[in-house]
Amino acid sequence: MKYTYENRWNEIDHGSAVVDLDSNRRSALASIDRARFSWFHVKVWLVAGAGFFTDAYDIFAIGIAAVMLGYVYGKDNELQPNVEFGLKVASPIGNLFGQVLFGWLADIIGRKRMYGVELIIIITSTFAQALAGSGPAVNAIGVITALRFFMGVGIGGDYPLSAVISSEFASTRTRGRLMTAVFASQGWGNLTAVLVAFIVISGYKDAILDDSPETLAHVDYCWRLLIGLGCVPGVMALYFRLTIPETPRFTMDVERNVHKACRNIQDVLSANGINPGVWYADEDAVAMQAEAPRASLYDFYAYFRKWRNLKVLVGTAYSWFVLDIAFYGLGLNTSKILTSKILQGIDIGTTVVPNTARGAFNNLHNITVYSLIVSAAGLIPGYWASFLVIDTWGRKPIQLMGFSVLSVLFLIMGFAYNPLTSSRSSMKGFVFLYCLSNFFQNFGPNVTTFVIPGEVFPTRYRSTGHGFSAACGKLGAIVAQVIFFKKGGDVKIILEILAFVMMTGILSTLLLPETKGRSLEELSNENQRGFIRGTNSFELRNGIVLRRLG
Repeated sequence: MKYTYENRWNEIDHGSAVVDLDSNRRSALASIDRARFSWFHVKVWLVAGAGFFTDAYDIFAIGIAAVMLGYVYGKDNELQPNVEFGLKVASPIGNLFGQVLFGWLADIIGRKRMYGVELIIIITSTFAQALAGSGPAVNAIGVITALRFFMGVGIGGDYPLSAVISSEFASTRTRGRLMTAVFASQGWGNLTAVLVAFIVISGYKDAILDDSPETLAHVDYCWRLLIGLGCVPGVMALYFRLTIPETPRFTMDVERNVHKACRNIQDVLSANGINPGVWYADEDAVAMQAEAPRASLYDFYAYFRKWRNLKVLVGTAYSWFVLDIAFYGLGLNTSKILTSKILQGIDIGTTVVPNTARGAFNNLHNITVYSLIVSAAGLIPGYWASFLVIDTWGRKPIQLMGFSVLSVLFLIMGFAYNPLTSSRSSMKGFVFLYCLSNFFQNFGPNVTTFVIPGEVFPTRYRSTGHGFSAACGKLGAIVAQVIFFKKGGDVKIILEILAFVMMTGILSTLLLPETKGRSLEELSNENQRGFIRGTNSFELRNGIVLRRLG
């Protein structure tokens, strides 16, 4: 094997050299933190973002697909409340398991080895949903519900993996924007799901209108196309996920192979147009491992028993929990919050006559049109507003602002619900406030609750910490569906509950540190000098390692 080093990374003498691995590690990581934005970072954004695009499409398509399924398999053209509840809650439950499982595995096995596995699960289970049917021994809705659980496991795994990979490859000054750009793909996935639903419904308009009110057979085509097309972007991104390199931080701090990590760093920096020194490696050579803190139950307890570390985990987990109560509570129940009465009041909706083919088409049309407006006017702009300021304002101010504004908006919409929905002019005000709440979810805690957990934990627990925080978020999504189910869709009471919940998010945010402009190692609350222990000696000739000494 052979290596050549640049002097700033290693102490080199004629004849032999002593390589200070701890100094090497800190210098190499500093190179990543100072690196210019490059096409490699664009690749990370596209590969990770494609997964979040797919995730959002698959999660939020069910909001419209559930209405379609009601016309095909439901009683009186709608699903029973408990059936719809199971259908909508299956994916968040799967998310919860997937986030914990894949978060842990990514810290044990590696980010690269797990990246792509979760996408295979999503693609397979999504395509299988589109083929589901009923038989003497099985019910189509039951099959779809089970498949959505497995799809949710895959989607859950995508959260910690994409967050950690993007954060560990990013430079300090652009880390927030890179992670936000990855997460913002969720908005485009949401919009695309609604757009596909609108196109499919419009394409089958004449066929649906010719159906009998009892069968509405062509709506069956609509939901299968809507859900099935969700696997296409995942298939397109799969190859790139399977070929993305391991993050140097995992290689250094978990595999404890500093030299291999430096080789990975050189590849990344070379993509930036920077040559940190030529580094050749024999892939079959024995790994030169260093002594470093290792993940274990004892080490986990020792780290998180300190309040300065535990309060960060509490803050990230609870903030995500309360945010997702609102985000999924509203996102999966738009058709219940914005009734046909409200849509018609703002001159968007068309008249829905129950138990008719025309009524079914008009209802689906109303839901898709308004969902397009909400997504385009509120969700997507909110993501990119966060993108613009997250590395200048900081994460914590954005999250505090978002929770504060959402508390006020939900208070107004909840306690003034009856006056706001009593006339045509006031209904427009209600719709405006609803769009505004979607905007400040994304220009606020929906983005920051994803970004912060990917930054504040040490490398050996970064994916686990993010996965646990995200799982608490999905617990919030489950709670949201329980609230809607128990309250029977009483929008007024639900909005009032959300106002109180958002206020508690302000308190949990105060537990979090500001991560803007700080390295991941600094944020871990661990002393980095002496983090890696031990040295390696080599015999060199003309700067080339011939053999390891001792």
